[in-house]
Amino acid sequence: MHKRILHVVTNRGHYDDPGRKTGLWLSELSHAWDAFAAQGYRQDIVSPAGGVSPLEPRALKWPLLDASARSWLNDPARMALLERTAAPEEVDADAYDAIYFTGGHGVMWDFPGSTGLQDITRRIWERGAIVSAVCHGYCGLLNTRLADGRLLVEDRRLTGFSWTEESLAGVAKHMPYNAEAEMKRRGARYGKALLPFVPYVVTDGRLVTGQNPASAKATARQVVKMLKA
Repeated sequence: MHKRILHVVTNRGHYDDPGRKTGLWLSELSHAWDAFAAQGYRQDIVSPAGGVSPLEPRALKWPLLDASARSWLNDPARMALLERTAAPEEVDADAYDAIYFTGGHGVMWDFPGSTGLQDITRRIWERGAIVSAVCHGYCGLLNTRLADGRLLVEDRRLTGFSWTEESLAGVAKHMPYNAEAEMKRRGARYGKALLPFVPYVVTDGRLVTGQNPASAKATARQVVKMLKA
């Protein structure tokens, strides 16, 4: 049987200021998609509300727009997948071997409060499958509670986009909250690379997290490694 992966993307296209656009950081999806496709895995995309997932404009400019993301942009069939993502209630969590939360600043608004995504994540985790996230995607794990009431991230080692990276990117003042601090407040054992913006992946059991966009390939490869084990 082929393995099956559920990607999670945002529906949010702007910051609190509607004139400041954001959305999915495309390479965080495309790099993982490529890695999973190379293994023949089946892949689907869900978002908090279903429907359109807008793209982060900054990720579509050189040098951030790499060959993987450019290939996605030039493929009408793949672009169409982001026009009609599934809603959580349309997803059978029991069908997936792993869930992969993508980033982009939009997720900071619509991932944490999605009870539908929380339910899918809980069911995947408690079945013994893999939960993974890259960059801001870890915001989707902030409020997920397990059947016993504990937060999934409590006392677990993980990483995600750091507050230092927010500051260096010049967007910290526009953030709705400090994701790194919120993770620590929930009891997560947050860690990060010594240098910002370099690939960094943390694995704690079946939880796999990558720190930033540069970590997407390594995060996906770690998920593949675990699925093959």
